[in-house]
Amino acid sequence: MSIAPPRDEAELVSRARRWAGMTVGDMAQAVAQAVPRDLRHHKGWLGELVETALGATASSRPLPDFTELGIELKTIPVGVDGKPRESTHVCSVELGELIGQHWQRSTVRLKLSRVLWMPVEYRAELPLAARRFGVAQLWSPSHEQENVLRADWEEHMELLATGRFDLLDARLGQALQIRPKAANGRALRAVGDSGGAPAATLPRGFYLRAGFTHTVLNATRQP
Repeated sequence: MSIAPPRDEAELVSRARRWAGMTVGDMAQAVAQAVPRDLRHHKGWLGELVETALGATASSRPLPDFTELGIELKTIPVGVDGKPRESTHVCSVELGELIGQHWQRSTVRLKLSRVLWMPVEYRAELPLAARRFGVAQLWSPSHEQENVLRADWEEHMELLATGRFDLLDARLGQALQIRPKAANGRALRAVGDSGGAPAATLPRGFYLRAGFTHTVLNATRQP
């Protein structure tokens, strides 16, 4: 089912907030999709459902989901305490394009310049279809937040660009971390090590730490 993209920010936020208090099942029914039993074998399904319901246009391209508006959509599971239950994937690390990258033109910055957060409740005992959406929030990083994100990105990119993959650790970064992003340990990519010799490593992705997104959601929450 195809839904026309929103014309502006106001229409997008209005669409998203209409789902507050409604369930994943309600949304799936509205766009004629079947709800899987759980997300263990359907990674990304919930985000794709929300994209469809709100009229996102980017598909799998490395662009904000609402390309014309420059807005990225992030569907985020939160517990009863309001805290995110997991880190948030930002984008894949392009291992073949590491040299000469700059923060201002990076995919991470492009994706995080304007974000629509779509919270959905998470309780392990609650069926996926019964989980309710919260109030969507629109966010752009403050000057201080962008400085933190940039510092984390530059630290990671220096290690990647110089082939020091052994020093990459999920504990690096205050807000932004890099983690392997592959179905299994056999999904290796060809790279060069710190000495320029051929090597292999797992595909990786940039993720926002749950603590950072918790701070963001608290700061943007409407009264």
